[in-house]
Amino acid sequence: MGCSPRPILFLAQLSLTVAWILLPTGETLYAATSRGREGALALGAQAPDFRLKDVVSGKAVSRDDFSGKQVLVVIFLCRHCPYVQHVKKGIAQLARDYADKGVAVVGINSNDPAAYPEDAPESLKEMALEEGFSFPFLFDETQGVAKAYAAVCTPDPFVFDQGRRLVYRGQFDDSRPGSRQPVTGKDLREAIDAVLAGRPVSRDQRPAVGCSIKWKPGNEPRW
Repeated sequence: MGCSPRPILFLAQLSLTVAWILLPTGETLYAATSRGREGALALGAQAPDFRLKDVVSGKAVSRDDFSGKQVLVVIFLCRHCPYVQHVKKGIAQLARDYADKGVAVVGINSNDPAAYPEDAPESLKEMALEEGFSFPFLFDETQGVAKAYAAVCTPDPFVFDQGRRLVYRGQFDDSRPGSRQPVTGKDLREAIDAVLAGRPVSRDQRPAVGCSIKWKPGNEPRW
């Protein structure tokens, strides 16, 4: 389940900041972060379109299926990553809390299932059912959507307003595996609440931290 040191070399190639956490067991958990990365989707940018299959229903889901929602939250997720495992129940709860408030949540997995079988569609379906995800969990087989969003890690949340302009791209909250801080979704909730209230979202946004996107060989982005 853990993130092996292998992503460190990959992160260096992408000129990303390397984040790490020392777990109570003494294990060091390395992670990708969007801090200071070139090519990132800029605040104010339009949400890239997508049309991907939901791993549970098998139905195709697109960005415009949520055109009636005031807020669109897109979160890049997977199953194998300890950072996702740490916040998965918090993400499920957030989606339930905002379901009747004009907020759509969409999960997307773009990892290479050949290298990480836990991130294959059938395994993701199990995860969605076990955790009671009330939102579509989509599989990005070509990894084209991850590239369009310039996704870096899992979890990697994006918040778009009703005009589908990016207003937030950052961490779920301050909690990390082994940190003993409760998972609240504070940062993401504050961004969503601001949009719903018609207030500007603070531009002071702490970057997401998690396991790097697992690109297929030869498909790594050039950012």
